[in-house]
Amino acid sequence: MANTNLQFKTNYVVDSKIEPFYKGGKVQISKDENYIFCTCGTRVNVLEISTGKIVHSVEHEDQEDITSFALSCDDEMLVTASRALLLKQWDWRQAQCTRSWRAIHTVPVASMTFDSTSTLLATGGCDGTIKLWDVVKQYCTHNLKGSPGVVHLVQFHPDISRLQLFSSSQDCGIRLWDLSSSKCVCVLQSHYSAVTSLSFSPDGDTMVSSGRDKICTVWDLKTKKAKRAVPVYEAVEGVVMLPVDEDLSQIGVKSKDMHFITAGSKGELRVWEASTARCVYTQTLGSSLSTSSEEEEDDPRGLTHLLHLPASSRLATVTAEHNIVLYQLPALSTQQQFVGYNDEVLDVKFLGKGDSHIVVATNSSQLKVFELLTNSCQILYGHTDTVLSLDVFKKGSLFASCAKDRSVRVWKMDSDSGQVHCVAQGSNHANAVGSITCSRMKASFVVSGSQDCTVKVWDLPADLSTAGAEIQQLTPRATEKAHDKDVNSVAVSPNDKLLASGSQDRTAKLWSLASEGSVSLLGVFKGHRRGVWAVCFSPVDQVLASSSADGTTKLWSLQDFSCLKTFEGHDASVLKIIFVSRGTQLLTSGSDGLVKLWTIKTNECVKTLDAHQDKVWGLHGSQKDNKIVTGSADSNITVWVDVTEVELAEEQAKQEDQILKQQELSNLLHEKKYLKALGLAISLDQPHTVLNVIKAIRQSENGHELLEKTLLKLRVDQKESLLRYCVVWNTNARNCQNAQAILQVLLTHLQPEELLQYQGARAHLEGLIPYTERHMLRIGNLLQASMFLNYMWQKMRVAGAPASMGQDEDMDTTPLAQPFFMIDKEKGMGSDGEEKQDGDDSDGGQDEDLVKKEEDEEDNEVSATNKSTNNNNGGIANGKGAKTNGNHHSESEESSGEEDPEEEDQTTVKVVKCLPVSSAPECQTSAS
Repeated sequence: MANTNLQFKTNYVVDSKIEPFYKGGKVQISKDENYIFCTCGTRVNVLEISTGKIVHSVEHEDQEDITSFALSCDDEMLVTASRALLLKQWDWRQAQCTRSWRAIHTVPVASMTFDSTSTLLATGGCDGTIKLWDVVKQYCTHNLKGSPGVVHLVQFHPDISRLQLFSSSQDCGIRLWDLSSSKCVCVLQSHYSAVTSLSFSPDGDTMVSSGRDKICTVWDLKTKKAKRAVPVYEAVEGVVMLPVDEDLSQIGVKSKDMHFITAGSKGELRVWEASTARCVYTQTLGSSLSTSSEEEEDDPRGLTHLLHLPASSRLATVTAEHNIVLYQLPALSTQQQFVGYNDEVLDVKFLGKGDSHIVVATNSSQLKVFELLTNSCQILYGHTDTVLSLDVFKKGSLFASCAKDRSVRVWKMDSDSGQVHCVAQGSNHANAVGSITCSRMKASFVVSGSQDCTVKVWDLPADLSTAGAEIQQLTPRATEKAHDKDVNSVAVSPNDKLLASGSQDRTAKLWSLASEGSVSLLGVFKGHRRGVWAVCFSPVDQVLASSSADGTTKLWSLQDFSCLKTFEGHDASVLKIIFVSRGTQLLTSGSDGLVKLWTIKTNECVKTLDAHQDKVWGLHGSQKDNKIVTGSADSNITVWVDVTEVELAEEQAKQEDQILKQQELSNLLHEKKYLKALGLAISLDQPHTVLNVIKAIRQSENGHELLEKTLLKLRVDQKESLLRYCVVWNTNARNCQNAQAILQVLLTHLQPEELLQYQGARAHLEGLIPYTERHMLRIGNLLQASMFLNYMWQKMRVAGAPASMGQDEDMDTTPLAQPFFMIDKEKGMGSDGEEKQDGDDSDGGQDEDLVKKEEDEEDNEVSATNKSTNNNNGGIANGKGAKTNGNHHSESEESSGEEDPEEEDQTTVKVVKCLPVSSAPECQTSAS
């Protein structure tokens, strides 16, 4: 296998995301022209224009779709309307709802707008009524009735002193409302289809209206009559009156007469001169896009909104595919383009120098090239049906695409401008082209695999990189029927000599590209139980990887076509596979929405990325091998960055820092600077180190006072950490004393209210109580046991002790110099108290037998060296007779001399324990 001395990757984290933010509906740009507000189902998203990122988002709690919204002219208030007939006022920068009220409309609100003072809000409902709200005083000021059907357009006259409101509904008329009298002054009739937008002249006396009846009408608001109807020959969705004080000669404005610009179903911006009804400028579209009337309605670049940004002299358009494009006046040059919705992502690849861009194939005929820094997008037109697969050449500026239109195309990115254009195309397949791969060493050929079961090799012209605007035509140098079913994947080896193909027929095949004009079969890889989705060559070994719909990934030897390893872990089809870490690891993506990282040597999955909610069709690694990009059927594109080296560096730095701090801690303890030592130990977040510092403090002179003084000087956060550690220490009997000492200080000097303010204080105290009770019970039991021992000791008789010795005499704990045990045969004594001699009768033998038996049973507990057998006086070893204190005789001892038939054969054994006394030994006896 490959070199295993490399550092394996262990983790990826999300670096950036491109996700849907607009799915149709209203779009509005803030007055400061920094943000774009747009609806996306149940949310209103706020997109920052400079970065292309979603910076804010508001959503109704009831999860109802938002039907309309309006941003105040001062950019302070956002009001939304939902299907639940609620109006909500938002502090959109904090994403907080500041007010909510019923809309009074009986059906959802269809349109909304603010006046120029940001005081009045007008709502047009689907019930044919218009309501005006004073958002400052919070009440409804007007209820305007009379519009037939849905009021889809409401707009205030820019001069608020006129107190005029314009509206339009299903009757295609424009109603002018006088707000001072709450009456409709007139209905401007000119359009025969829905009125889509209104635009006013700077003086407020002229208005232009646009409609889907393919005309724009210029109105004189003084006379309230139409001045001119301008046929524009397309359904117009937006109209903007151009400023008269700017030089717009680049777009055909040659006179001071009024001009306006339209956006409609053809996807073109066109400039019109109002006085002559003449089009003076038409925006140029790519030649690949048809503009015939038959395809006009399905035009993917049809425009649905047109907005004017006067401060920056820009225009914004919204396309039918939910793309937002910003144009710079006066040349109408494209400045930025944002993709609101990607649909299903079928493939994605890194592109450009330093992997600065990504190219994406979605469920459409257009390709999208995103700049990762700003999320600005170029849309590439050329294919006429859904693009299915992509691949990038080694240098990253050339890439190839294939589509259902049976064609392949080669595209080039300009290194300076970043613009992408098509430089070559070829069409020779009999069915949809589902896979494509590029040569690895230099840009010399591409290979395509199709549903027609063939693979084709297309040679690229040598001057391709210097090609101009003309698209060169490609012809295949070799065609081979490779499989019995669809070819799902093709891959070229790193040396450009081998080709691998994977098919729906459950096999992968290896081909030679060395011969001219044809490809020759070298071998077949068999083993998958279902169709093969992807194949990939190892960058360093003679190994091929394949992934299949059977949920497995396999490694194959190129020498004998045998299966070397099988990786199982996905619950569904494995759709893509790539090598990383110089061929020592694999990344796989599947229909389960997961991306898995595998180490080949150990056959182990080391990381699973829960990347998406649907099939992950796109998976590609960067040239530096430090990033990957994934694209899914859930419309999301995610860029992941390898954090293995970062984590290792951070861990190493952390370890070095801890070593330095440990040394510093040792020095502080040696210098007895306990406060600094304790603070440093807490900062390390190492409870054991903190415990050692606490022990050192308590073991020092005046430990309790020093501990109290040190703890009280700690910061609140340090005390919180210490309290958390005490909970852990208190669970162990060896450390509980240190924990209790700390708790004593805290509970003594802190008010309960202050203590409860600590983070997690209640939970910590609840954790302390059961173990503290257990420790108290244990200590109580030990104390009770020690008192019982003391009681038993005091109750023992001390032989030869003076009569004045009381029971409360202090316990003598002096160690025994030579402890020994003796046997006293009381049974053989007469009533006169004299001891029987050893030689009399057979009692002595019985005693000896009994003592021997005791020796056997007690295992030398009564030693033979301590037994008295040869003393004529029958006394203890020192020749003195056993004496007892007359004050301590018991009834049993007094009757011991009496003859009892039942006790004739019994022998009382006395164990005598001698205490080391300087003059006469004192003994305590106990009958056993």
